[in-house]
Amino acid sequence: MNDVLLRLEGITKRYGSLAANDDVALTVRRGEIHAVLGENGAGKSTLMKVIYGVTRPDAGEVLWKGAPVSMRNPAEARTLGIGMVFQHFSLFETMTVAENISMALPDSPRDLAPRIREAGARLGLPVDPDAPVHALSVGERQRVEIIRCLLQDPDLIIMDEPTAVLSPSAVPALFETLRRIAGEGRAIIFISHKLEEIRALCHTATIMRGGKVVATVDPTATTADDLARLMIGSALPHPVRPPRELSPKPALTVDDLVLPAADPFAMALDHIALKVHPGEIVGIAGVSGNGQAELVRVLSGETRLPSQEAPRVRLEESSVGDLGPRDRRRMGLAFVPEERLGRGAVPQLSLADNAYLTAAGLGLSTRGFIRFAAVKAFAESLIAGNDVRCSGPDAPARSLSGGNLQKFIVGREMALAPKVLIVSQPTWGVDVGAAAAIRQRLVDMAGKGAAILVISDELDEILETADRLHVIFRGRLSPSVPATVDRDRIGLAMAGDFAALAAVAPDRSLAHA
Repeated sequence: MNDVLLRLEGITKRYGSLAANDDVALTVRRGEIHAVLGENGAGKSTLMKVIYGVTRPDAGEVLWKGAPVSMRNPAEARTLGIGMVFQHFSLFETMTVAENISMALPDSPRDLAPRIREAGARLGLPVDPDAPVHALSVGERQRVEIIRCLLQDPDLIIMDEPTAVLSPSAVPALFETLRRIAGEGRAIIFISHKLEEIRALCHTATIMRGGKVVATVDPTATTADDLARLMIGSALPHPVRPPRELSPKPALTVDDLVLPAADPFAMALDHIALKVHPGEIVGIAGVSGNGQAELVRVLSGETRLPSQEAPRVRLEESSVGDLGPRDRRRMGLAFVPEERLGRGAVPQLSLADNAYLTAAGLGLSTRGFIRFAAVKAFAESLIAGNDVRCSGPDAPARSLSGGNLQKFIVGREMALAPKVLIVSQPTWGVDVGAAAAIRQRLVDMAGKGAAILVISDELDEILETADRLHVIFRGRLSPSVPATVDRDRIGLAMAGDFAALAAVAPDRSLAHA
């Protein structure tokens, strides 16, 4: 029993009538990488918050190194030797990377800067310690969270979807570090919806469903399909993509777009050109921080171009580069940002209010007056139609798990039946069943004539859904290639070798693109 680092016995946590955790037992041993799997809303995040002192359980006991403990806050958990990488980042946006990390360590930001650079280089997670957090992409912020946790040198590390917004090239170096940490006699609780990662990395997997533990297995001896069945009760589905006709005229056009960097930590856009036609899905692959955020802000209208440059961005035949988000939405554009809380939803507002923010034009107001019953009914339809696990339309957005909030936001934008849908990181933090459902809905929307642009750090997502793709690197966009292109070529292009795609034959069915 001396190798048991953490033991949970009978952990129960209720929110009203909802049992987020129901008599949960979990044992984590030294040297172990222990996966916790489950659908969105299965109770994983609540359980991790109990371990980290964010949430107090209603019943049950937490034993740390054999002794009962009751953490009142994360500071007490860190003192015991427990660290956590959150899925929703706990960073101060107006502070630099080094200043944020210094709040968890005794060293000054200046002293930490070289350690941050060294850790980033060693892990393959480069980040500038002097960069303000507000200038970082979601993927770069995830790097900061991981580095901050590892620099604290904890005995137990809880990692909630740590690879969700990391590039494929960054994952092996992170896994190598995690294996080394476990080999030193420490332990890791690893939460991920990427089943092959679980099978490659973890020694044990505990599966939760409906707040309860339903199985504990050896993932190396369990297939991904079997893990999926334990999680969702059925085999893992894959998108079905029937052939479809494309319109010859593009719905979205970006024509030789040049945009200087807005600040020293931003990425300039260098002669970006792309087209998306009604009936097709175009993907943009790349390592986070290579200009995706800047491009998306131009496309959504958050960054406006000077009036003389407005024709660089067009919706159908209309120049929109100098229009804001509201006007573009009125013209048939919908948008799912990568940041769920803050840009995709207002954290303190209810789901009903958040639904109204972009769907007011669906008859939810009359002569300037909000039709509250209609708004509530619309929110209820989104919750039911997208399997959003929550207490109802009055639930604050911040009360939902990351995956459930993502399902709500994606469903809200799809419900607008847009001509053009731009979606960034569509399935970040979403469980495998819900991710498959979202990808199928994207394919179905394209089949009905929508033009869809998917920006994702997850290459599998693009290859499963897109008809063709571009690669973005340091603000430059490669020519488009069919989504059947060899993964190794895409990997080389993501590192800046666009010549790797030059030999790929164009998809003749999309020659007009």
